[in-house]
Amino acid sequence: MSTINSVDQVLAEMRRLAAAAQGAPAEAGNTQGPGQDFAALLKQSIDKVNDTQQTASTLSSAFSAGDPNVDLAQVMVALQKASVSFQAMTEVRNRLVSAYQDIMSMQV
Repeated sequence: MSTINSVDQVLAEMRRLAAAAQGAPAEAGNTQGPGQDFAALLKQSIDKVNDTQQTASTLSSAFSAGDPNVDLAQVMVALQKASVSFQAMTEVRNRLVSAYQDIMSMQV
């Protein structure tokens, strides 16, 4: 059942990031400016995707090596999490590029 808890954690994190991206009030103790806050948020998101992919890769390698502590279901869930998080990050990047292009094409 740890998979359900981790999925709930991922969903909660996605909701928190979405709220932060929509301009919801920043968490208490955050003293960064708006530009730095977005950059930090983006870097944090990319780092989490990278961590998820590295974890999936490590589990996959351990399973391939015959580690008895790693089962196939655990590996498949980790690989799917890595895939979904990468697809979400790619979609965010595509939307950011599209928004940038729209802004650059505006008449002043």
